[in-house]
Amino acid sequence: MTSFDELLDRAQTLAARDGRTVLGIAGAPASGKTTLAWRLANALGDRATVVGMDGFHLAQVELNRLGRTDRKGAPDTFDAYGYVHLIRRLAKGEELVYAPEFRREIEEPIACAVPVPPTVRLVITEGNYLLLDSEPWADLRSLIDDVWYLQPDEDERIERLVTRHRKYGRSLVEARQRALGSDQRNADLIAPSAVRADLVVRDMELPHFAV
Repeated sequence: MTSFDELLDRAQTLAARDGRTVLGIAGAPASGKTTLAWRLANALGDRATVVGMDGFHLAQVELNRLGRTDRKGAPDTFDAYGYVHLIRRLAKGEELVYAPEFRREIEEPIACAVPVPPTVRLVITEGNYLLLDSEPWADLRSLIDDVWYLQPDEDERIERLVTRHRKYGRSLVEARQRALGSDQRNADLIAPSAVRADLVVRDMELPHFAV
């Protein structure tokens, strides 16, 4: 079992490098990416910040226009080129960058919500598709210095996902349909990309895991 302290030690080593370093945390929906990213950032203080891939979700009005509403969360429901461009700017660490963030309570991205000044040593970015080998996602691998892939117990991951969907207003039936439907298709797409990670975390000691 991998402890949080072990992961924090590795993140501290990254934050101690000269210049800007980018850490990526990838994995299927509800694998613990956001929870781990924020626990690391909180432990590192002003040396680190979190920039999530989910800030590049297409707005609901655009998903409606494209006819992709029922596939929200699939790779083509993101502004992937925009995300890659942002990571490229963040990797340089030369200027103040304002990143977007995704607000689950309204299911929409909010622009310019996360300021990242050049003084931040470690940018932690997390998302499903950091390791995909299709364009433009494939460009991320050369921009992110260290990528971890989270691979928790599958039954536990699905239950966390169902709990998350219920928290944001779905019935139990709707939550399970989403978790075992479009979410699972995305998880199956992501799984082979684990081989491109620098570290695969198959079991993680992370008490009070949030969803």
